[in-house]
Amino acid sequence: MGPTGHLIPRQCVPDLSLPLAGGGSWRLSDQKPKHFTMLAFYRGMHCSVCRDYLSHLQSMHAAFSKRGVTPIAISTDDAERACSAEARWGLEDLCVAYGLSVLQAREWGLYISRGCGRSSLGIEEPPMFVEPALFLVRPDRTLYYASVQSMPFGRPCFEEMLRGIEKAVARDYPARGEVAD
Repeated sequence: MGPTGHLIPRQCVPDLSLPLAGGGSWRLSDQKPKHFTMLAFYRGMHCSVCRDYLSHLQSMHAAFSKRGVTPIAISTDDAERACSAEARWGLEDLCVAYGLSVLQAREWGLYISRGCGRSSLGIEEPPMFVEPALFLVRPDRTLYYASVQSMPFGRPCFEEMLRGIEKAVARDYPARGEVAD
């Protein structure tokens, strides 16, 4: 991690190994996308903004896959909540991982919030959960892109991400923000 507590582009990111909604497990170091693994950390089943954001990612899953990007959604939710989100939100193509620990979240430089009652969806917030983040990780597990947020709104636009990825790949554009000292 860099001096600000965030991961550094062009450096190796922490490995992640998490269970998947619907069974099985996922490990970052096992991923071999053509260009990037896209890690979309989300707040959890209680979040209406996450529902809309991940539903949009689901609708663009084929477009990202076609361009060599493998997306996954990750939360601190338990199995029941993750499976419920996957089913209710129609995430049939998008892998949904759950059980991210606070320690793992801190390794990735994520913001963590305490639950404060029922959300706009009428679902109780868990005691603690992560705020959203989006990462692009190369097949060699080095960080290419990072967006870490402290609030549920203002997330990166998937259409813009797709256009940016197309240009970056075509131009062999290097990861930026690598200066850490």
